[in-house]
Amino acid sequence: MPFLPIVERELRVGSRRHHTYTMRLVIAVPAILIGVFLYIANLQSTAAVLASRTFLGLAILAMLYCLVAGRRSTADCLSEEKREGTLGLLFLTDLKGHDVVLGKLAATSLSGFYGLLAMFPVLAVPLLMGGVTNGQFWRVVLVLVNTFLFSLAVGLVASAMSRDARQAFGLNFLFLVLIMAPAIAAGLIIYLSPTHILVDQLLYSCPVYSFVLAFDPWYLSQSLHFWSSVGTIHLLTWGLAALASWWAPRSWQDLPVASGKTTATWRERRRDWVYGNAAQRRAFRRRLLDINAFYWHAARARLKPLGVWVFLVFMAGWWWYMMVELQFHWLDETLFLVTVAMVNSILKLWIAIETPQRLADDQKLGALELLLSTPLTVGDILRGQWLALRRQFLFPLLIVVAVELFLMNAAGRSGVPATWSIREVGTTSLILLVADIAAVGWQGVALALTARNPNQAVIRTVWRVLMLPWVIFIAISVGVNVIAASSSIAPPDWRFFLYLWFWLGVLTDIGFGVPAWWQARLRFRELAMKRLSLVRREH
Repeated sequence: MPFLPIVERELRVGSRRHHTYTMRLVIAVPAILIGVFLYIANLQSTAAVLASRTFLGLAILAMLYCLVAGRRSTADCLSEEKREGTLGLLFLTDLKGHDVVLGKLAATSLSGFYGLLAMFPVLAVPLLMGGVTNGQFWRVVLVLVNTFLFSLAVGLVASAMSRDARQAFGLNFLFLVLIMAPAIAAGLIIYLSPTHILVDQLLYSCPVYSFVLAFDPWYLSQSLHFWSSVGTIHLLTWGLAALASWWAPRSWQDLPVASGKTTATWRERRRDWVYGNAAQRRAFRRRLLDINAFYWHAARARLKPLGVWVFLVFMAGWWWYMMVELQFHWLDETLFLVTVAMVNSILKLWIAIETPQRLADDQKLGALELLLSTPLTVGDILRGQWLALRRQFLFPLLIVVAVELFLMNAAGRSGVPATWSIREVGTTSLILLVADIAAVGWQGVALALTARNPNQAVIRTVWRVLMLPWVIFIAISVGVNVIAASSSIAPPDWRFFLYLWFWLGVLTDIGFGVPAWWQARLRFRELAMKRLSLVRREH
């Protein structure tokens, strides 16, 4: 058997895949456009400052890409094989754990790594402009590659220990938090200790720390800490990959109670905690089936609404902390704007993640075809989908709307001075909250019928409805400010940018939400069958 046979096969397959090459273009073009915007925004600065700021902006975006893309690529690679029953077949051969794990790593990370490579030439342009040294450029490149590999390894371990996609993504985030725990402890020491001392050794496992030290002003005085951090993260990467290789051959079996009593008991306890015990499941199933069959299918996890309430309690605690500890007035403009932005954005993102999951999972596993062969109508499926979302989010959303309306009304009556009108910002935010939720809901349903997997449906939904308006808004805002600066005229006031953001959001919701509503209502079966026919043709 050749060395790492699955890696060789996956690299050969990837070299013939069209997506492998288009990914470089998809990443490089936005990087070029962002670099141009950063260049124009700093056009009044000196050449050295302009190059330094452009390099910093592009490097930060590349760092965010590495932290997200790697974990997203590998988060469900092994757990998906477990659900489909193909992982065990691989271990019936002479393949070892590292063969399978590294093969899945090569298969899932190739496009993402090519995307990272496509950023490096754009990142090197400020180097030619001056203001960025060769050492600084190559140190940043080293940190980016190191962070990308570390992110891949975190996703691999989470996937090796999971079977369900949601569980894999949850463990993915949990492992990242655990690895970052020393850095979090260092932050608490700085905040709570009387001397505000910084323990650098606790930050070695944090990729952001090595990224900051890669720049010349910090590297010249803390080079030892930089290389120690890079080495620590690299060793963690190999350790996580070894753990995934050891765990994968031992976790793919469905052990019966007799031979795997501990594992089975743990799974039963987790199932009872998430779905309830047998009596609770029967009562819940009977109650929801009387309303809508797909409603029960999509809302079986009884603790989903609890997560939203926990988030709102956390935000209320944060609000209280800002008022008591940091002495913010309860109607302070900055506190209001930041809190509204955080709550509304997270709720919209949460709904965008939840909406396509059930339908996309059923589509991928072939269960949607069975659903469409039952007496359930398309209207029943769509109504059940919205009932499940209503059960999870409706009452928390009503509380959020009521609180924001109360604060807007109280701010108007109290006459709190503000450069930004709380009422205007609050009103536009509430309207966009409702419009975005409607657009995200219908867009998620439509994309779930055609996407390859739930992750792809979520990413497309978030990009189209939530991110695209902000990209256009930033581009127009930078252009307006550059034109105003070059023409020596005063830039528009805050109301121009507020209503620009509002109308871009509304137009995006209409442009994507209405066609998605039409497709989901009138072309549901056609889109579902089209996706099924494409899958069969591929196999």
